[in-house]
Amino acid sequence: MMRLLALLAVLICVAPAQAQKLPAGADPQSTIVIDTNKGRVVVKLRDDLAPNHAERIKQLARDKYYDNVPFHRVIDGFMAQTGDGQNKNGTGGSKYPNLAAEFSNVPFKRGIVGMARANDPNSANSQFFIMYADGAFLNGKYTVVGEVVSGMDVVDKIKKGEPVVDPDRMTRVQVGADVK
Repeated sequence: MMRLLALLAVLICVAPAQAQKLPAGADPQSTIVIDTNKGRVVVKLRDDLAPNHAERIKQLARDKYYDNVPFHRVIDGFMAQTGDGQNKNGTGGSKYPNLAAEFSNVPFKRGIVGMARANDPNSANSQFFIMYADGAFLNGKYTVVGEVVSGMDVVDKIKKGEPVVDPDRMTRVQVGADVK
């Protein structure tokens, strides 16, 4: 028994730092950690549903594109939108090309992360939104790219508005495997 406890202590001490900063069971390679001025939000990316969109979010996080980007459109009872690291107001995208739609049968409900786009279904680029409530009218029309697994209480505190005056911000966005 003492040997087992000693082994457990060693394993705990050498566990990777990111494992301690992510919810239990989170895959560090398929998780993004969004630090905001209100707290931390952890999103499980759905590589299985939208591999290109999930990869884009990870790429932009690693580029630090999302750091200090505002939640520019936040509608109470609907969603909080962010991800415009270019113009900071919802009119911009990244230096990368737009993505083809990756629609699925997963319903838009509280905590779902979807990719924002223009009228063209194949125009998603960098912006995404987090649902406050069910939004069945989005089902099959927008790409589900992830789901909040920790921090919806933080999302609930984000300042509302369209546009938001003096908006809350994503201060730092990282892929779970890169969390420092």
